[in-house]
Amino acid sequence: MKSSYELAMERLSKSAPVTKLSTSQKKQIAEIEMKSKAKVAERELALKDEIMKAANAGEGEKVEQLQQQLTHERKTLLADLEAKKEAVHRRTK
Repeated sequence: MKSSYELAMERLSKSAPVTKLSTSQKKQIAEIEMKSKAKVAERELALKDEIMKAANAGEGEKVEQLQQQLTHERKTLLADLEAKKEAVHRRTK
């Protein structure tokens, strides 16, 4: 008897079959992820430095604004990463 997990996975594979990636595509995705992580880290370092300076200067409003900017930029970069990865995945179809 199959578990509910196994049954769910069977239904999922029927509705959205798993595509196999070539070695080239795997390398492309790894490179995209590496570059994206580097961009995120770069922005985090820059903005965290500005946040620390603003906090030391007692500029609470600016600290909050910079934190919101950091969150927004991180989300934007991660969305861009997912879009690029999806483009690589779509090339198999």
